[in-house]
Amino acid sequence: MIEIRPCRLGECADVLALWQRAGAIPSPTDTLEEVTRLVRERADHLLVAIHQGAIVGSVIGAWDGWRGNIYRLAVAPEARRSGLGRRLVHEAERLLRANGARRISALVERHEAHAVGLWDALADSGWRRDDRMMRYVKNAE
Repeated sequence: MIEIRPCRLGECADVLALWQRAGAIPSPTDTLEEVTRLVRERADHLLVAIHQGAIVGSVIGAWDGWRGNIYRLAVAPEARRSGLGRRLVHEAERLLRANGARRISALVERHEAHAVGLWDALADSGWRRDDRMMRYVKNAE
């Protein structure tokens, strides 16, 4: 049985370790300080999947008052192909809709075939690629 729930402060380091094990592209916000701040300020935005006491999945579902955004969907390699990624996305969507989101977007690492495959498989849930958009990023340092 895998439980999906909001991340707890004491689990932030484990989330970072999951992201590394899952092969997520590191970003400037992948620090204990930043993840701890997110959990402290908006615990409901970072969901974790727990199996036998260990974090095996995560997703950030952020609401900015205008649009819902999904980031850092990560599933441990040993827990992949079990439907866990789909469950995490659906739970993030549920929370975002409960906060008022009428449109949700997701950031997906395009060179990661398993990630793209998951999102393409979610077409039956209404997810579609938006080939009209590109992403621009600036680190605010």
